[in-house]
Amino acid sequence: ASDVYKRQNNIHELFEYVEGTYSKHYSSANGVQIMDLISASGLGLDFCLGNVLKYASRYGKKDGANRQDLMKIMHYTLLAINEHDLKESSNET
Repeated sequence: ASDVYKRQNNIHELFEYVEGTYSKHYSSANGVQIMDLISASGLGLDFCLGNVLKYASRYGKKDGANRQDLMKIMHYTLLAINEHDLKESSNET
């Protein structure tokens, strides 16, 4: 099937974007991921969903129709999926 929606390219670009964030400001000086701390507090899913809303609501406003905001929405959606799975797996025990 033809990839008229450029899914493979967009998924690859998202992967590269997400991987790149972990070498930037998303970890502390000692290498601890801030998301791990938020997740351990039990607020990970709410934090991720809040960020999805934040970046979705600012799309088109801050720096115009900013493609970076769309990447952030997808990144936080991936993190939210992980938080959902963690919550579900802890409910099973």
